[in-house]
Amino acid sequence: MIGDQRGPLRQDSTDTIDPDYAGFIQNIKKSTGIDLSQYKEAQMKRRLTTLRNKNGYVSFALFYNAMTVNKALFYEFLDKMTINVSEFWRNPNRWEMLRDKVLPDLAAGKARFRVWSAACSTGEEPYTLSMILSDKGLLPSTYLLATDIDEGALGKAAEGLYLERSLKDVPTDVAKRYFTKEGMMFRFDDKLKKSVTFKKQNLLLDSFEDGFDLIVCRNVMIYFTEEAKHVLYHKFAKALRPGGILFVGSTEQIFSPGQYDLEAAETFFYRKKS
Repeated sequence: MIGDQRGPLRQDSTDTIDPDYAGFIQNIKKSTGIDLSQYKEAQMKRRLTTLRNKNGYVSFALFYNAMTVNKALFYEFLDKMTINVSEFWRNPNRWEMLRDKVLPDLAAGKARFRVWSAACSTGEEPYTLSMILSDKGLLPSTYLLATDIDEGALGKAAEGLYLERSLKDVPTDVAKRYFTKEGMMFRFDDKLKKSVTFKKQNLLLDSFEDGFDLIVCRNVMIYFTEEAKHVLYHKFAKALRPGGILFVGSTEQIFSPGQYDLEAAETFFYRKKS
């Protein structure tokens, strides 16, 4: 769900440098391009220390060496690092605003529509978009891109099979149309699933496509340093067409959006200036 970025190793002001963890950061960056120094260190180090200890390694050096020969362990690291926790229609009132006001304004008079779900995790966000676009009659004319750094998460998204708890905020009538119960799980509609183009992407290391009418990146930026956020907001703004909208999470208000050539449209929706 979380993209990677480049930059200097950062330490919280109250921390001393841990050479074992610092070496782990450098090794991960060299071998994968993932720069852990751009994530808030206290959160990330705590999360990875728990994973390391659970697997029986007393140092990050030994943990890294084990990951280089054990693919399952590496994928477990990726899953822990990317915090793949998502659900459909998360914060329903924001999706209702998108459905009822933002999308109609964006799509007015357009023959083609370009939408991107960035850091899409296991697919709940782009599939929510596909349901809304379908109900608005916009899906057949929409290019719907979904990207994430975690191949395991993308694989789960492509499978389209979810626990009931992931559907708790989906309107009942929408759930009936687009999900089929399979034992303890729910399968997402195959036709809508095929409307989404999934790709692996490292957010700050890779280039972005452009000309998007709508970019959705929610509940992701909170894990990054301020410097990393600054770089990403500039990249997102550049990827939007003039008048396009960036939709962020409910704890991710952008202060001084004008520095990114953005302006507030609705709460948590930012329009690229024309």
